[in-house]
Amino acid sequence: MLSTFVFDANLSEEMEEEEGDYVNLSSRTGDKVAARLSQRFRCFSQSFLPIAVCWLILLVIMGLCIYFTNRILNDKISVLENQITNLSSVNQELETWRDNVIGQIKKMETTWNQLNVSQVKWTLDIYCHRENKERRCRACPQGWELFGSSCYLIHPSDGKTWEEAREDCRGQGSDLVVVHDADDENVLKYVRRYIYGSWVGLRAEGGTWKWIDGSGLTESDRIQHQLPPPAPPGQCAVYIRYKYTSESCGERKGWICKKKASSF
Repeated sequence: MLSTFVFDANLSEEMEEEEGDYVNLSSRTGDKVAARLSQRFRCFSQSFLPIAVCWLILLVIMGLCIYFTNRILNDKISVLENQITNLSSVNQELETWRDNVIGQIKKMETTWNQLNVSQVKWTLDIYCHRENKERRCRACPQGWELFGSSCYLIHPSDGKTWEEAREDCRGQGSDLVVVHDADDENVLKYVRRYIYGSWVGLRAEGGTWKWIDGSGLTESDRIQHQLPPPAPPGQCAVYIRYKYTSESCGERKGWICKKKASSF
């Protein structure tokens, strides 16, 4: 029994030693874990603040970007809206202008049609006369003479200057006679009986004689040898009895108008 008691005592001591070692081991392990946790907490605490600051800065930057982006977009939208408003106003003005132009064109067309009707009536009244209830039309108006394909009106009276005579011809849809062909020569032969002379469409311009159609005298023109060269300023040509003379354009003479004959 003594040996059994001794064995049990030894066994108890061993168990107590093992429990002590286990407790010490557990205590040391707990201390190590606590130390590790404390170290990790300190590391986390030390790194948390910079990370939080970085995130805060990032959020601020993102917020500012969003703010300024929205502001820029709003400004652009405002500019576009103003442009749209201005374009709408311009478009309205253009539409009003277009309507006014269309109205004016319609008025002009109406006026033009009325003028055409008046012109036709005037032409009929000038070129056509009623004889025995019938309208008879001539190539030249009443009082004009037909030579070839042109109509001539001779004013033998001493009543107008060269400019006044030309204005009178223009008022009748004609101009002073320009002598270029045989018809015009025949007209001059026809008026040879008028002793006071008649203005023709020839005057001095820049030292030379010029017809009113812009042409000058040629060597073949018999007028070339009858009028003084160079052409004196302020002088116009007068035809009198088969020849031309140079007279002051302010003198009062008769005149000869010419226009194309009608194709009635």
